[in-house]
Amino acid sequence: MYEWQQQIQIIIDEIDRCIKQRRDDALTLCSLSRHLGYSEYYVTRKFREISGLQFRDYLRLRRLAFALWEVRDSRRSLLEIAVDYGFSSHEAFTRAFKAVYGVTPSQYRRNPMPVVLRTKLHPFDRYFFGLGEIGMIKSTDEIKIYFVTIPAHKFLHIRNYESIGYWDFWQKQSQIPGQDCETICGLLDSVKGKLDDLGGSESNSGSGQICGYLIDPKGRICSWGIPLAECYGVRLPMDYSGEIPPQMLLTDVPEGEYIVFEHGPFSYDQENRSVEDKVEEAMQSFDYEASGYCLDTTPGRMMYLYHDPERFWKMVRPVRKL
Repeated sequence: MYEWQQQIQIIIDEIDRCIKQRRDDALTLCSLSRHLGYSEYYVTRKFREISGLQFRDYLRLRRLAFALWEVRDSRRSLLEIAVDYGFSSHEAFTRAFKAVYGVTPSQYRRNPMPVVLRTKLHPFDRYFFGLGEIGMIKSTDEIKIYFVTIPAHKFLHIRNYESIGYWDFWQKQSQIPGQDCETICGLLDSVKGKLDDLGGSESNSGSGQICGYLIDPKGRICSWGIPLAECYGVRLPMDYSGEIPPQMLLTDVPEGEYIVFEHGPFSYDQENRSVEDKVEEAMQSFDYEASGYCLDTTPGRMMYLYHDPERFWKMVRPVRKL
């Protein structure tokens, strides 16, 4: 039933690998179709049916996204970048770049304002389809618990006072013009200077994007008995002076002490729910009184969730000394 979502995911993963490795010879519909063992016509039809995009349009937009990061972060000539990402000339690259982002590459390099990038598609997600886990293979029972002081920073984000959980959050945001997952993640992916950015482009978590929870009396009462507004965004330095997309908020987060509950690397398909349960159990059973701290539920304080299966699942909660 889900065979073609899986097959299209294979193609999408391969597209990013080929772009990174500059393997233009493998970035053809003929090559990718042969990899799956189906005809070009059939793969094209299924790609559009599942992704909502023509194969050639998705490939062009992903190449432009990779090229934009190079324009923003490197000192290489625009012609070199154009050729590396499959454009025949500086002029062809400039036309395509401006058609998608509204500015030329040279204008963007001078002033890298947020633009909506085509982020990587994830058409096959076991949790989205309600399939759950398929068994543990490399889980650890150990949850690391430690205290940290996080310096003052800014949090650029969207916020929802009514949602309950990640999927519900994006379902509700999709009803608000310009705040759907694709648009917001695309904008955040283009923001320069994110504190948690590893330079990744294969997933949102690899490019500095995290879930946040603002303690706010207007928010829903969560399972911890705290009124929270769910957020999604990126942490930025206090001196960030870039443009703020009109649909987003920029909040100053003062320096504070936090407790961190961290699980190491895990398999998303095989352990995601189990890891979530372990972290939740560790948070519920932690003896705050014995530690000399208590959870700080002062309105305005932030909690952060880092969900990056290749590195960790990490919940960061504000505390204060007793």
